[in-house]
Amino acid sequence: MKLNKKLLASGVLAATLFAGNAVGAVSAEEAAKLGKSLTPIGAEKAGNGDEIPAWDGGLKQAPAGYNDDGIYVNPFPDDEVLFTIDQSNVDQYAENLSAGQIAMIKRYDDYKMPVYKTRRTATYPQSIMDETVENATSAQLIKDGNGIGNYQNATPFPIPTNGVEVIWNHITRYRGGSVARNVGQVTPTTDGAFSVVKFQDEFTWRTSLEDFEPDKDPNVLFYFKQVITAPARLAGNVLLVHETLDQVKEARRAWVYNAGQRRVRRAPQVAYDGPGTAADGMRTTDNFDMYNGAPDRYNWELVGKKEMYIPYNSYKLVDRSLDYDELIEAGHINQDYTRYELHRVWHVRATLKEGDRHIYAQRDFYFDEDTWQASVIDHYDGRGELWRVAEAHAMQFYDQEVPWYAIEVLYDLLSGRYLALGLTNEENDPYDFGVERSSREYTPAALRRSGVR
Repeated sequence: MKLNKKLLASGVLAATLFAGNAVGAVSAEEAAKLGKSLTPIGAEKAGNGDEIPAWDGGLKQAPAGYNDDGIYVNPFPDDEVLFTIDQSNVDQYAENLSAGQIAMIKRYDDYKMPVYKTRRTATYPQSIMDETVENATSAQLIKDGNGIGNYQNATPFPIPTNGVEVIWNHITRYRGGSVARNVGQVTPTTDGAFSVVKFQDEFTWRTSLEDFEPDKDPNVLFYFKQVITAPARLAGNVLLVHETLDQVKEARRAWVYNAGQRRVRRAPQVAYDGPGTAADGMRTTDNFDMYNGAPDRYNWELVGKKEMYIPYNSYKLVDRSLDYDELIEAGHINQDYTRYELHRVWHVRATLKEGDRHIYAQRDFYFDEDTWQASVIDHYDGRGELWRVAEAHAMQFYDQEVPWYAIEVLYDLLSGRYLALGLTNEENDPYDFGVERSSREYTPAALRRSGVR
């Protein structure tokens, strides 16, 4: 087996570091489909002969008007709405929608889904695609799916054979190596009133550290730091996470700095259904980035692939001329600024294991085949009732060759409230890719410096 030289220096663990049976790698014959009938990431390269086009390499060139400043302009300003899905015709399109999307349309008279031409803009740097192809015959699930071995910095399972492989593709997907963001989060009341919580957050993959050492902290996948900058009552509070790859072997390391108390403490509740930061009870910790963390509390069923209308190329939602008062409405965001397209998705169902606890007893995930990002997730409570609906309004960060989210929304069908995270319209310097960070900046000792008001 030929392994890339970065295999053991990739920020994840080799299979030999784990006990337990290893499964996952596909045959060389299967892997040979990558780059041919399949894209290098594992999507079907061909279109469907109708609405979904063939993948032609994705959007790699910035459009006119982009100033290389992290203020993303719409590369498709002349695209028009083909049709709109609303209460008058939702049943006609039901087979291409999730149960949660249908429920949102039926709950709100003014909720609609404007559908546009499908554009397969997703792409990654060539090195990431090359490493994905190598992962296909080497990456393996270990510890009953709670870790990955023989894996390097790319999609581990481009040809998945089970549901937990798909969830790992989402968790480990490439987001630029290191990036800093200035974003807002809102949790409107039922009448639409809101205040904005503002964050400075950073994701840095271990291999992107300035002082990266292959043998140092090999179970860490990435480092995450989040500083609240507004409102004043919360400003200065900091969350630090060392995201471990095998969180059963070693739980996620998390610390919080409370600016009022000027104190750093461990935060074991930053996992699973622990409360999300400053979210007013509207999301769990593992709702961030649509889903994150250890997969061990759920059974993961790969239901299959289907065509579905999902949020895509959502550049209108980051338009600098759009302010938060125009975007945030009662019950849901202003759907006039959304864009839905027909894409193929992987459907994965997560059901809570007997004896484990979580406020969500079942989740139905729909992952975009071109990116492995979760696009829509329906959440069910312990009674089996549909409770919350998450949508990720995705876009291609074309100057970085990074697919990611413009904003994430999580709708609560029972309370009529929701959370929107990742807002950038009114934020300065919303995205900074390629930030230089060292391991010293992601230590508990560094938290107090980050949290001074």
